[in-house]
Amino acid sequence: MTAIELDEASLETYRPTQHAPADFDDLWARTLQEARTYPVAVETRRVDAGLRLVDVDDLTFAGFGGERVSAWLVRPANATGPLPVVVEYNGYGGGRGVAHQHLLWAAAGFAHLFMDTRGQGSAWGNGGDTPDPHGSGPALPGFMTRGIESFETYYYRRLITDAVRAVDAVRDLPGIDTDRIVVKGASQGGGLALATAGLVDGLAGALIDVPFLCHIRRGIEVSDTDPYGEIVRYLAVHRGAIEQTLATLDYVDGMHHAARASAPALFSVALRDNVCPPSTVFAAQHAYAGPSEITRYAFNNHEGGQGHQERVQLDWLRARGLTPAEAS
Repeated sequence: MTAIELDEASLETYRPTQHAPADFDDLWARTLQEARTYPVAVETRRVDAGLRLVDVDDLTFAGFGGERVSAWLVRPANATGPLPVVVEYNGYGGGRGVAHQHLLWAAAGFAHLFMDTRGQGSAWGNGGDTPDPHGSGPALPGFMTRGIESFETYYYRRLITDAVRAVDAVRDLPGIDTDRIVVKGASQGGGLALATAGLVDGLAGALIDVPFLCHIRRGIEVSDTDPYGEIVRYLAVHRGAIEQTLATLDYVDGMHHAARASAPALFSVALRDNVCPPSTVFAAQHAYAGPSEITRYAFNNHEGGQGHQERVQLDWLRARGLTPAEAS
């Protein structure tokens, strides 16, 4: 897909039929209830990241199954709080990297928790530190088909649970304004932020850029590249698994999570995106139950707005009174 997928007029009215399973809410409620039987058990260790204007903690918390998930917590140096916090999730294949990569939000006066992505971190960037100690049935290289035989075994059930528990973790930290928690991410991270917004009450905002895992059935049809291509190649081999595979994916589809979200949200979309086609992003934004806006980048592919969108986000948060007082 090298050109605009649908014209803007069509995108503005694109509201596909949802395929949320009848037990969608029950299974996610049970999943999170099981995860919360383990104390979130936040542990922090102050590290010397070679930085003078921010304090950096190597943080871990209990995610899916009580398994330890790593994160970086970066705050303005010697901040007394309570600070608003941005909880950020990473793109497909990346890990949390190194602490000095994550300075924007602390520079703007926020606490910033950047969650590592279990089992990922070796495709690009500077690595990750969180294993995924679960096996799966036959799967294609990548993460999209790991455990896809059922919701119970699916990789993204674990990862979305980690994302929710990251919010639980910051709520357990001293010096955090728990009324001003914002979730954020791009691509896979945008899909995780969207799912978290649908599963967690009381968030102050969601910043959702070029999100993956939205309107997945269409993504499989129109994207000509990975990660949706992993599903296509898997089903080319597992010819009898189409219905079960799609049924599993329906449980993690951001379009269905969006219909359950209430926090104000700022989306972004790239109209030439061949990884997360714009129709899939608009489908999620149109399904979003809370107030939402969307920023369009007409000539961009999956890179989207990048630094330009971050500036839009800073202004959007300020307009909603979510920035620290000294940064307003």
